[in-house]
Amino acid sequence: MKINFEIEEFISNYSSEVVSKFFEIREIIFANLPEIQEILDIKAKMIAYCYGKKYAAMICTVIPSKKGLKLGFYKGVDLPDPEKILKGEGKISRYIEFDLKNETNISQVAFMLQNGYKLYENRRQ
Repeated sequence: MKINFEIEEFISNYSSEVVSKFFEIREIIFANLPEIQEILDIKAKMIAYCYGKKYAAMICTVIPSKKGLKLGFYKGVDLPDPEKILKGEGKISRYIEFDLKNETNISQVAFMLQNGYKLYENRRQ
């Protein structure tokens, strides 16, 4: 998937390790969420992946930082998490925190994205 110039410029402000992990996670997102939209939120310093403009249409967000990268899930509290990979204490969201030095478990991330999509589909009904 071709990247938007603004997103490319935004992510380039981070270390090469964060940029590399971002593109890895981005590829997994696009492989598992058909026709997902990628929207930069500069104020929140994140990239949202959604199927419309409303908050309820969001599946996940990528939140880069100097130390790493998080993949946040809207309604993450409702996601099945058999491997206990989700973190966070909020009332709505949960996230996966990626270690820049370790390999990403693609199947775990794909599982969460697919279940995030199922939650979205249920919200639409």
